[in-house]
Formats: sequence, C-alpha cells, structure tokens
Amino acid sequence: MTTRGKLRVYLGAAPGVGKTYHMLDEAQRRAERGADVVVGFVETHDREHTAAMLDGLETVPRQTIEYRGASFTEMDVDAVLARHPKVAIVDELAHTNIPGSRNAKRWQDVEELLAAGIDVITTVNVQHLESLNDAVAKITGVPQRETVPDEVVRAADQIELVDQAPEALRRRMAHGNIYKAEKIDAALSNYFRPGNLGALRELALLWVANRVDEALQHYRDQHGIDKVWETRERVVVALTGGPEGATLIRRAARIAQRVGAKGSDLLAVHVARSDGLTGASPALLAEQRALVESLGGSFHSVVGDDIPEALLQFARAENATQLVLGVSRRGRLERFLSGYGIGETVVQDSGDIDVHMVTHEKSAAEQSRWAWLPRLIRTPEFGPRWLGPVAGALLPFALTLLLANMRTRANLVSDVLVMLIGVVLVARLGGLLSALFTAVTASLLLNYYFIPPFYRFTITDSNNIVALAVFVAVGLTVASVVDLVARQSKRAATASAQAETLSELAVSVLRGDEAISALLNRFRETFGMESVALLERVDPAAPIRPDEQDDPSAWRLVAATSTSGTMPCRMPGEADVTATAGPDAMLVLKGRTLTADDQRVLIAFAAQAAVALDRSRLARKAAEAEPLAEADKMRTALLAAVSHDLRTPLAAARLAVTSLEDTSVDWSPEDRTELLTTARESLDRLNRLVENLLDMSRLQAGALNLHLEPVRVDDVAAAALDSLAADRTRVQITDLHTAPDVVADPALLERAVANLVANALKHAGTERPVVLTASALAGRVELRVIDRGVGVQPRDFERIFTPFQRLGDHDNTTGVGLGLALSRGLVEAMGGTLTPEETPGGGLTMVIALPAEPGDAGNAHEMQTDARPERG
Repeated sequence: MTTRGKLRVYLGAAPGVGKTYHMLDEAQRRAERGADVVVGFVETHDREHTAAMLDGLETVPRQTIEYRGASFTEMDVDAVLARHPKVAIVDELAHTNIPGSRNAKRWQDVEELLAAGIDVITTVNVQHLESLNDAVAKITGVPQRETVPDEVVRAADQIELVDQAPEALRRRMAHGNIYKAEKIDAALSNYFRPGNLGALRELALLWVANRVDEALQHYRDQHGIDKVWETRERVVVALTGGPEGATLIRRAARIAQRVGAKGSDLLAVHVARSDGLTGASPALLAEQRALVESLGGSFHSVVGDDIPEALLQFARAENATQLVLGVSRRGRLERFLSGYGIGETVVQDSGDIDVHMVTHEKSAAEQSRWAWLPRLIRTPEFGPRWLGPVAGALLPFALTLLLANMRTRANLVSDVLVMLIGVVLVARLGGLLSALFTAVTASLLLNYYFIPPFYRFTITDSNNIVALAVFVAVGLTVASVVDLVARQSKRAATASAQAETLSELAVSVLRGDEAISALLNRFRETFGMESVALLERVDPAAPIRPDEQDDPSAWRLVAATSTSGTMPCRMPGEADVTATAGPDAMLVLKGRTLTADDQRVLIAFAAQAAVALDRSRLARKAAEAEPLAEADKMRTALLAAVSHDLRTPLAAARLAVTSLEDTSVDWSPEDRTELLTTARESLDRLNRLVENLLDMSRLQAGALNLHLEPVRVDDVAAAALDSLAADRTRVQITDLHTAPDVVADPALLERAVANLVANALKHAGTERPVVLTASALAGRVELRVIDRGVGVQPRDFERIFTPFQRLGDHDNTTGVGLGLALSRGLVEAMGGTLTPEETPGGGLTMVIALPAEPGDAGNAHEMQTDARPERG
C-alpha cells in the first residue's frame, strides 16, 4: 500500500509577501540535502529574485491546452506522476484549471500527487480560503472567484505563515519588487492600502492560530493530557438558569476582554442533573443563550449529577484558563446543613484553572434572612445523602436527652409527639428506611426511659402499649407518605430535565441551527459521548440484508460530531448505542451505554433527528425546484413584456409597407423615403429584440457559441457605435486606442458595448455626452461606459441586471429590459465581469473587465491588479 505523501503549505497573509520565494528556498535546501525535487508548476510573475530561485531545479514541462481559440499552459499531472519525485513544487493551490484539464482545481491535482506518495510543497493566500472569502470581500471590496476548501489546507502536515508588516510590504511594492512601475500607484491606492493589509494580516494570524489550537487539542487528547496549558485564554461561565445569569455572562465577557481573549473564547455552560434537580428556568436559559451568542460566545449544555466535577471536566476539555461562577444563593443555615456548595467545591478542586466568584443581587448576602424557607419547603431532597442515615441514628438519642431533662414538666404524650416530629424530619432527610430505623429506635428509647418501669424494656400499663404502637404506626405512615412524595417529586424533576433537553433540541431544529449538525453536537455534549453520527441507507428501496449492520458500503454518513481524535462510526455495528431515526436512517453513538431514562431521551432525540433529516431533504428538493420556478417566472415576465414590444415595431413596419402598397395615394419622394425609413428602423428594432431574446435563451441554456480571439477595443467600440446611428454623436471616446487587446468574441463584445451605450444614452440626458474610455491594470482591460444622468442607488445595483425589468421606468414602450442582463451574461461568458459604479458627481458607470491578450499584458495566469491580487 502506497504511503500518502506529506503536504507543506506556505500561507501568504497578502499577495506579494514572498510565499513563492520561501517555497523555492525550501526546495533548494531539500535539493542540496540530496532530495529528489522537481518543479511541477511555479508562477514567478516576472519577479527577478523569485525567478532566480528556480536555477538548478528540475522543471516538468507544462501541458498546453487550447480553449476558446487561445492557448494556455497548466501543470502536467500525468508527467509529474510518471516522473514520481520525492518532492513536487506546486504553486497557487487555489488556481482554477483551464477547462479540458485533468481536474477542475489545482488542489485536486495536489491530492492526486499526495495519494501517489509524492510530498508536495505549495502556496496559497489567505484571501483564497473558503471560510474567509466573504470577510476578505467585505474588507477589500473585491470578491475572490478562486477559493480552496479550508479542510484541504487544514489537513496539511505543515503550515507556515509568510507575513510582512503592511508598511514593509508597501515599501517593497514601491521599490518595484512586486509589480511593474505602471501598476504600482493603482495597487497602493486600492487593494494594498495599509488598512486592508492590516486586516488581511490579522485574518491570517487568527486562522493559523485556530489551526495550531486544533493540533494542540488533538495532541492533548492523544496523550491523555487533562491539565490546562495556558497557550490561549479561554473563559467559561457557569449558568444555573437563575436570574443572575445575565450578570455573570457580562462579567465573564469583560474578563475575556481584559485577558485578550476573542469572542469565540467565551463559553457558557449549563449543567443539568440527571434527576432534574437544578431549578433552571428554560425561559431564562434561552435568554442567556441569546446573550452569549450576541457577545460572540457559544452556549453548551452537559448532564452530570456531580455539578462541580462536570463543570471542571468541561473546562479542562476546552483547555479553559478562567472559570466564572456566581456566589451561592444559599443562606448560612443551608450551607451549614448541606456542607460545601458548588462554588466552594469548584474552588477547592480547580487546580490550575482560575476561578472567579461573582457577587450578584440574587446572592444570599443580598436576600432576606428568611429567603431560604421557600426553597427548603419545595426542595425534595435537603442536604447530602448521608445526612438522613446519620440523623436517623443520632436524633432519637438527642431528643431522649432533651426529654430526660424535662421529665418533671412533660408527660408521655408530649414525649411521643416530640419523637414523632423527629421521625418525620428523618423521613424528610433520608427516606423511608432511615425513618423506619428512627421509629424503632425512638420506640425502644421511649419504653426504656419514659414508660414505667423505667430503665427496663417492659411495659405494665396497657394504655402505654397502645400509645407506643400508635406512635410506631403513625411514624411509619407519615414517613412512607413523605418518602413517596419525595420519590414522585424526583421522578417529576427527572422528567422535567428530560423535557428541557428535548425542548432545547426541538428549538435547535426549529431555529435551523445547522439543523442536523447542531442536533448531533448538542446531544454529544449533553450526554458526554465520544461521537454521534447520523447514517442513511445508500439504497432505501433495497431490502434490508442481515449483514447490513456491519457493511459500511450500505450506509452514507449524513452528519457527525466527535471529540478531537475520535472517528465517528461509519456503520451501526461499530456503535455502542443505536437508535432508529426514520425508516432509512440510524443514529449511532460511541462512548458508553445509556441508562433506561437516557434511552428514552435518545428515542425522542432520534425522532427529532429524523425530522431534521426530512427538512434537509425537503430543502434540497426546494433548491432543485427553485431554478424551475425562476424559469417559469421568467417565461411569464417574457410573455408580459414582449406582448407589446414585439407588436409595436411589427405594427409600425406593417403600416409603412401597407401605406406604400396603397395605389390610391400619390406619395411624394420625401414621404416614400420616410415610410421606407420607418419600416427599416422598425424591422431593425424587431431584429435586435429577437436577437437579444435568442442570446438570452442561449445563455441560460449554456448553448452560446463563443469564438475567443484577440480583439482591439477601439474597433469593437466603433462597430458598436455604428449600430446606434445618429446617437453616436452624443458619445465621447477617450484612450481606447492605447488599451491592450482583449481576449473576447468580437460580435458578442460589440453587442454588450452597444447595449450599455444605448442604456447610458437613454438615461444620460441631452446636456452631457456619454464617455467611453478604457485602461489596463495588470493583465486585465477595463472598458468604462460613463453617463451623468440620474444614476442608480448602490442598493439597486443588482436589480438593474434582472431580465424583463426596467428600474424606475413607467413607460413600457421602450424595450423589454434585456439590455443590461444580456450584457452581463455575454461578458461573463467570455470570462469577464460587468459591474456598476457610481459616477463621481452623479450618474452611473458600467465597467467591463476582460483579460488582456497575453502578448500585450504578459502571462495570462498573472492576476495582479489594484483590485484583484495574484492567485494563490
């Protein structure tokens, strides 16, 4: 079996920081040590120092691929596999391969090399990580079209961050070490602003820190390390579900800020006892969950009968350094009777975790001295479990000593009643068995000390025998009632705890919190399992086989969650506990067996998981149906729009031709010319409308034929303006002749430009001309159509590209609203972009960006611009 190769990634905090240089430097070091190193693909971007690092390294020739009339080069994966070096150098991990390549993405090429046992060294920039794509777009204003899944980079054996301070990187750029001289000013004033670079740098540092933290946690799990390593501050706040929770959360958030922790390092945990005796308010817990999440933290719920131990286990598992608890709400008497409370126990056993005890308005010190009485009345169990038997053994003797000192002032009836109170109290503390022992002991003590003859276990008076028998009977009856009430209260509390757990799970389903994944993670945390997975039969229609439980090929993993270092079950036979989740799905758990009560919760939870799975299936079906609904909506809009716009030019042309055919009218040459002109213009308009509709249909069907070739921008603009007839006099052309050629389809580009200019003329007014200009920016040419009209609000930029709509128009006689939608579709089909911008001083600017012809703008793979940094 081939051993998988190792992956080393140089992660760039920003374009130009030198990740390719560092990668080649590592390649040179390995080659000097005798390793078999070859270059599979490296993009130097014409940088002298980077190109020099290739000296002495064997390079595998690239393959040439013809696409849309142009030639491109890509890494030859087959050649690298045939060469089978020890180490392959592959640049730009996020690169999208030219159609016709072996794989769609370069990271897929790298996966093939790794699977073949070849070590790979590669590069990628932080803006190309999938999870950071939207964040980078918000920071820089530039969406990144090429991304790589985070899992690919996270799976690397080594990740090295290549970083430079923003000012150092800008100086390097100013010296010409990154871009050519004509591109420097534009780059420095746009993408490479100091604020942008600082934000990108912080994103990269945080991402790498998270990855290092995951590796550290995996190492701790593998080696069974449960001590806290203070590599990173994490704050855990313990919530009881009481009214003080909001105070504790805000205090914990302030502590996290002071110690430099991020929002994600604030964790709130609620420990639910398996018997339900927590007094938690579901409504308050829901409010506190929302508060924690609003502060950037996360909410967790675990089950544990020993609350201090459960809290500390959770804190250690999360490698927390700070633990925040509220001071006890119990009074002095309660603490005296029940011993150490949760806070005291946590402080005593916390070890290297710092514990903060926070006062609050609900603490014992802030309450009335009698506030403990209601809690005493409603608590089914009062004090620790050992208190009942101890009280049963000691209380009868203590009462005997008290009554012995009152022998002259109390009779036998008083003695019996006092002893009866003791029996009831013991039943309250320790249950029926403790009360039975107390009743028997008290009856013997009454006989010995208070019934004549004294100090002997004999009774001479029959009345005393009756009194003693009634005492025992009443004591046992009361004790049994008290014990029954306590047990029923305990069962009710357990049921309440189970209901609370299920309600939280149900809320997760209703909220759609990642639905299945959130449910599985909640259940794993709640019951302390190593892994929880939801499996679905691969072929639901096939009959169930006897060996299916142990056949991984019969099951598909829908979702799973596990502790670090634990692999989820891939088939029911691997699990410790299983539960049916619908007719074709199974919930599988690994870690421990569950009690009968927990099994009931598991069955209910499996039903919730089945609901979530059904919702997921319905969501997929809805997503599949959405394009059909959009197509139907578009057809309806099309029929409504063209019902008038097709008839109008057709009616005008028909009227003109019919008039010319009328022999009863003697048309003058001028009238005949005007009628012919009307017919020609109407038919031209009808022809353009039909062509637009056909092109839009081809675009949506993916059947548009493209003929890409080098095209002069000024030639395309001239042809587009010729189609506008007299309106071209209102168009001002600047700098088109200096722009490099673009790779495009001449006819389609002409159509796009004509549509944009026509739209600009329509809205620009007659006072100021429409400006058509072009400029080159590092491998791309931007063609701008600028008008000084009323403009469009930025919030409506995307709406103007909706087919069959004319934003702000109330006149339905000027076209079907296809111009902008068709122009964007045509430009994007040619590999470009069409974006609107506000014209300074008012108006709208439409920007067509297309790749420059490689002969004019350098290598086609170079994507360095002021707004679009290099790939990978």
